[in-house]
Amino acid sequence: MISDMQPLDLNDEKVRKACLKTRELNIPDRKTLPVLTKLLKESGGNWHIIRLDNYSALIDAIYSLEEEKTQSEASSYNGNRGKSVVVIDSPPTLKQSEGSSNGNRGKNVLGTDTAAAALKKKYETRSAITGSSTELVQKPRKRKFKIVSDITKGSESVQISLVDEVGTEKVPKFTYIPHNIVYQSAYLHVSLARICEEDCCANCTGDCLSADFPCACARETSGEYAYTKEGLLKEKFLDTCLEMKKSPDKFDKVYCQDCPLVRDHERGTQGKCEGHLIRKFIKECWRKCGCDMMCGNRVVQRGIRCQLQVYYTNEEKGWGIRTLQDLPKGTFVCEYIGEILTNTELYERNLRSTSERHTYPVTLDGDWGSEKELKDEEALCLDATTCGNVARFVNHRCEDANLIDIPVEIETPDRHYYHIAFFTIRDVKAMDELTWDYMIDFSDESHPVKAFKCSCGSELCRDKITRGSRGKSMERRKIVPSKKQPGPKAMALRRK
Repeated sequence: MISDMQPLDLNDEKVRKACLKTRELNIPDRKTLPVLTKLLKESGGNWHIIRLDNYSALIDAIYSLEEEKTQSEASSYNGNRGKSVVVIDSPPTLKQSEGSSNGNRGKNVLGTDTAAAALKKKYETRSAITGSSTELVQKPRKRKFKIVSDITKGSESVQISLVDEVGTEKVPKFTYIPHNIVYQSAYLHVSLARICEEDCCANCTGDCLSADFPCACARETSGEYAYTKEGLLKEKFLDTCLEMKKSPDKFDKVYCQDCPLVRDHERGTQGKCEGHLIRKFIKECWRKCGCDMMCGNRVVQRGIRCQLQVYYTNEEKGWGIRTLQDLPKGTFVCEYIGEILTNTELYERNLRSTSERHTYPVTLDGDWGSEKELKDEEALCLDATTCGNVARFVNHRCEDANLIDIPVEIETPDRHYYHIAFFTIRDVKAMDELTWDYMIDFSDESHPVKAFKCSCGSELCRDKITRGSRGKSMERRKIVPSKKQPGPKAMALRRK
């Protein structure tokens, strides 16, 4: 945060551009500069927030201050037959009042009702879905612009701000955690003794990617590192992961003899396993390796490096995430963080839940098919409903999302537990929303979690194809109790 800011200088290019924008609305610099100073203090000096949607936060804050002043003056003045004579600068569309007194030349002398109506005309800009600016439009202001400078409370290496340009939604309540945490009964065995020589590179030094030959940690990715020296995911690896996501039936699956997803404890019955895709994993170096923390094969474990922002998208989708910088294809964005639950715990949590669900569970089923009998405490999943990180706000988008989830092995060689990392699957421009295809089958009526009505807006929307409509309903669905355990097709709902 900025504590004692120096007076803003109009020679500063960023300050000058902000004032040029407010001058277009006949707002003088003497009104702009104090509000701009306050916004910069509240946002920790983040100019990205100030410039959002053609400076709409700044403009809205200025008019809010004027409205408060007007209301204060109106309540304290008792003359003029119970009405206040309020002197204000003319907004761009207001005509000069005829018959104004000599002492108020060039000003409007308005009664309280007229002044309040004039001040309710607020000027904001709204960007298109792509984030590009639009022409100024006149629009009534609903509530004040909301800003949270850092939702991580300092737990990440970068600040992640939250903004609501509409001002109609409550700030979401949840506990931000930068790492996965065991809820209660999940079995998570992490120890150095379990990492054998073949699963680490103890003899490496510095950066493994700079060595002449790939180290043992590249074995999982066919003897080649998954990352480039620039820290991006290699295109061939990324494209293969994307193909597996789009066409899973083309790739090998493993089948459980006793699958947790179809295990019914109450009836003592067992259904048929539908198969688990043998996914491509990234294996990163870890504590037993000789390389340092800046090794090119330690990307996900170093945490978030991108400039991200949580923002209120619209009434249909709720909160979402956008990037404040251009992201090239293959960029690591963030990890999906949440509570580590057993599949049974998640099932029981869903049954107890009386509120609407706002996030989605992710099943960690990468190693289920290799066990003859998988115990309940070993069948794990992640749930970010109560505790999670910024990834809990990633919205769904059918078919043409710009993120993909990829499993990452770091601290344990087995696949009972691993990390879920999001990477960009194409170049993403600053201010674009970051989205992820949850791979929802909207026609599956038997799934224990009923699907929401999709509002992704994609031309390839699977819900639109299923229902034959655009799918813009605001309806949110509740968890439906079922005898069947919740599976990997877990559903997401509007964020809160």
